[in-house]
Amino acid sequence: MLNKATFAGGCFWCTEAVFRQVPGVKSVTPGYTGGVVANPGYEQVCSGRTGHAEAVEIEFDDEVVSYENLLRLFFATHDPTTPNRQGHDVGTQYRSAVFWHFPEQEAVLARVMDELRPTLPPGAQIVTQSQPAGTFYPAETEHQRYYELNPYAPYCRAVIAGKVMKGEQVLAMLQQRGLAD
Repeated sequence: MLNKATFAGGCFWCTEAVFRQVPGVKSVTPGYTGGVVANPGYEQVCSGRTGHAEAVEIEFDDEVVSYENLLRLFFATHDPTTPNRQGHDVGTQYRSAVFWHFPEQEAVLARVMDELRPTLPPGAQIVTQSQPAGTFYPAETEHQRYYELNPYAPYCRAVIAGKVMKGEQVLAMLQQRGLAD
């Protein structure tokens, strides 16, 4: 059965590239959510004044990959302990957030965060926001499939490629345990 997940983990180019490689993921759409302006554009969101996060909306087959394992991959491929920042990307639009689509997803998120806490460095805390999903606005065409279309761009080589490699490693571990578990 097709299901939805919406994650914000910094730059949506990175997050999209990580989740495109997951078996059972049918689509990954970069866009904006969690803000107060209708139909925001990239420039508006980057200003930090709309309240939106750069996010991805994922359609997935939950008989192939579980929401729980998508969350594990999400947390493994970004830093959930830095508020409003991922690496050199700084601002509320780069915050860590999970926008859940129904209460069961919220419960799974709480369980995965509880599982993650003991693995964090001393003093580190998860700052990932948990919010009900609202309106999701797909990003402009030039932001769709960015890594796939621009693999040699400096940002892709310096940042995204490392996240994709980390995602591949985590995905291999999850596949050994069974993706749909």
